[in-house]
Amino acid sequence: MKAFVTGIGWVSAAGPGRGRAKGAFAMPAGVLPEISRKEVFAAPDRRFGRLDPFSRLGLAAIAFALRDAGLEEWDSKRPFGLLAESACGCLATDGAYFDTVLEEGGSLASPHLFAYTLPNTFLGEAAIRFGLSGGGLVLSGAGPRGSEALTMALENLEWGDEKGVLAGICDLEAPPPLEAPEGAAPGALFVVLEREPAGGLAPLGELSIAEGLALDGCPVADLPSLVRACHKNSRG
Repeated sequence: MKAFVTGIGWVSAAGPGRGRAKGAFAMPAGVLPEISRKEVFAAPDRRFGRLDPFSRLGLAAIAFALRDAGLEEWDSKRPFGLLAESACGCLATDGAYFDTVLEEGGSLASPHLFAYTLPNTFLGEAAIRFGLSGGGLVLSGAGPRGSEALTMALENLEWGDEKGVLAGICDLEAPPPLEAPEGAAPGALFVVLEREPAGGLAPLGELSIAEGLALDGCPVADLPSLVRACHKNSRG
């Protein structure tokens, strides 16, 4: 199973970035920056401001990845899927929602927050905004970060009808009293995988899996290491 890596986008404690833009990829531990609408979408967008922080984080990274692949603009729906791994999902939003349920016997329960109490809500938001008609799924990450999403994305491209898949990871800081798994820094990171590049840009590498994930034949352990290898390739 093989696919071309055609775009990369991320938001981390070091800031936002794209695979073809200046600056090295980094996903360190730390506090995530506030994500403004102007950083993600040029035009005014009230809907973006209503998103919960988890959805805003994931949507921003997806937007950057599609922009990096030359696939942000669209005029007809595209059979692209969305797969994300998350250690904590939208638990912070769930907690905020249940805080409103506890007040006044539930009569003040927030319908706004309730709309974001599923971890895959931001995938639906991305599908609507970018005309993506493939499947969407959030996985509870337990192994190397993003490796399961990448493996499933390759399988979907091999056996399904999708022409591309965005695979990534998305996590806010773990809400107290929880602690994030070791090595799971907060942030969102997505790559665009395609059977054949459709955005008119040269691929950043070719991802394959036989006995393990490999980029251009060199083993990669997880999604961050894949992105570092792609970033190195693009700077030659």
